[in-house]
Amino acid sequence: MINDFYDRTNDEKTQLLLQHEAHILQGILESKAQYRKVVKAAIAQWVKDLQAGTIKIKTVDDFEKLVKLDLALQRDDC
Repeated sequence: MINDFYDRTNDEKTQLLLQHEAHILQGILESKAQYRKVVKAAIAQWVKDLQAGTIKIKTVDDFEKLVKLDLALQRDDC
């Protein structure tokens, strides 16, 4: 298998490398999409708990962390 790689032209090697990088990037983007779903669900639950009175305004630290995480994930989606 390794010898097969060395027998390829530079263009073929470049194409293989690009395919590999695209596969890795696709996995990363899929993971980020899943993380965003979890963060969005956590934010929605936090808001429900706040509206129900279970969470008091003095405990917004967790909410702030969730929002910052969501924004960071969105920023990296470009």
